[in-house]
Amino acid sequence: MNATQTGLIAGLILGIAAAVGGFIGFLIALLIGVIGLVIGRVLDGELEIGDILGRGRDR
Repeated sequence: MNATQTGLIAGLILGIAAAVGGFIGFLIALLIGVIGLVIGRVLDGELEIGDILGRGRDR
């Protein structure tokens, strides 16, 4: 299991733990899962923070 998968799973677990259920709980879990996925991709080196913020390496 790489950092991307670990980040996604950790984000989803934290989201589910923070949410008490219902549609709002689903949206919270989804949002935190996406955040975990992005963090995992950055740690794996598959995604540059500059790409997320709109700043490329070359100007």
